[in-house]
Amino acid sequence: MRYLWLILTMALFSCSTDSYEKGEGKYSLMQADFCELAVNGEKQACSFTTDDGDTYQFAAPFTAKWIETADTTYRTVIYYNKVSATHAEAVSVGTVVTLNPIAHWRFKEQPQDPVGIESAWLAKSGKYLNLGLLMKTGRISDEELPHNIGLAQDTVRTYPDGRRAASYRLLHSQNGIPQYYTNRRYVSILLPAARPDTIHLSVQTYEGVTERTFVAR
Repeated sequence: MRYLWLILTMALFSCSTDSYEKGEGKYSLMQADFCELAVNGEKQACSFTTDDGDTYQFAAPFTAKWIETADTTYRTVIYYNKVSATHAEAVSVGTVVTLNPIAHWRFKEQPQDPVGIESAWLAKSGKYLNLGLLMKTGRISDEELPHNIGLAQDTVRTYPDGRRAASYRLLHSQNGIPQYYTNRRYVSILLPAARPDTIHLSVQTYEGVTERTFVAR
């Protein structure tokens, strides 16, 4: 059973700038959002909906190497300029690894190598729990190896008043990668359709186990 996702180097579409221009320069009004990117039948990104619920069409649909499936939706982080209330211009787009909670007993192995956790927040839509992770990495050859991560669902409790609370645990395998430097990686947890009212997330960090609680509704 393949239950671990691979953290990949973020693939960027188009170009970005190393220096931020102040005032009314090209990048002065640029925004960044986590979103669901809609892909049409020709494998072109045609629109996106942000975690705040705003939807924009692309004035010029585009494609990228990582767009492999037509008529689907990708989880991404997008840097863009608003052209109007309904249209936007993409500056860069990167895929975001998305994890689904899986019952803990379905995992043959449950590695919990430490990671850093820089940020964690619920999407306004309530559909995703987003994580900013700090992954220690390095090279043992010319190729940078991936980390393996997954999400174990330990318990789901239903209380007399009908409220439900789910406990999740982040799984992580360092995969033998040297820990020479730190990279930031974003991960989204896709919450089940029957969303729990409360989410308890446990992450093994270098300082010990960190537990965070989120009220989903």
